[in-house]
Amino acid sequence: MKKLLTVICLSLAFMTAQAQQKSLNVLAIGAHPDDCDSKFGGTAAMLAKMGYKVKFLALTNGDAGHQNMGGGPLAKKRRQEAIDAAKALGIAEYEVLDNHDGELFPTLNVRLEVIRRIRDWNADIVLGLRPNDYHPDHRNAGSVVQDAAYMNIVPNVAPDTPPLQKNPVFLYMSDHFKKPYPFQKDIAVIIDDVIDTKVKGLAAHDSQMFEWLPWTNGTDLSTIPKGEKERLAWLKEKWMNRKPNESTLEAVKKWYPNVDVSKVNHVEFFEICEYGKQPTDAEIKEMFPMLGSK
Repeated sequence: MKKLLTVICLSLAFMTAQAQQKSLNVLAIGAHPDDCDSKFGGTAAMLAKMGYKVKFLALTNGDAGHQNMGGGPLAKKRRQEAIDAAKALGIAEYEVLDNHDGELFPTLNVRLEVIRRIRDWNADIVLGLRPNDYHPDHRNAGSVVQDAAYMNIVPNVAPDTPPLQKNPVFLYMSDHFKKPYPFQKDIAVIIDDVIDTKVKGLAAHDSQMFEWLPWTNGTDLSTIPKGEKERLAWLKEKWMNRKPNESTLEAVKKWYPNVDVSKVNHVEFFEICEYGKQPTDAEIKEMFPMLGSK
């Protein structure tokens, strides 16, 4: 009887903990299909598995990013790749807007498109790119998200879509650029357990990962494997073999104080944008329940 009561109490405690874990709506916004996957794919897969409603949004259709094809056929291919990536990662939706690749500007119309999507998703967390990057589409996508950060709660802006009652937390996805200031590693998520899932999500962007990006880097495309298993292994080695250095792991220690960070291989970092809700550390742990749990 005593053992039965113990089991019941543990079950109740588990159900209570599950009930207390709030399922949130997360919207990650990139310039091209594959931007969010490369910077947020691991964390997105973890959150989706926890029951979060996760969406990726690409502001352009990627119709210029290839050495041999372009225009409508490439845009159609990139859109299907995005759908396949969403399935691989287990996220709820991957939307690709029909703006031309290489021609994105932070216009009012694009801003209104972003505001409407943030509202329609009832986003609790919005992720975007920083507005300092090598690619003009990336820079402009970052500016658009920043410009939408406050305006999404203003009723008279995009009045055809009901405004949010509270501003989401806005986060920047990571980059390595130093000017005007380097990326700040405010939040660190260890993704070792889902790295293979992230690689599968990236591999779904076939025309990017195995054709366009290797071509831009001067890779002999004939050296890229043809078999699915071999291609996944190649992609993991080529793009994921970036073990964090000592200074980077210091940022991990804050969120995983009981983890031997010397054994960590893959981390995704996020910077808190000043323009949205400013979360406390306790709120960040609620938003990212995997922190400290490894």
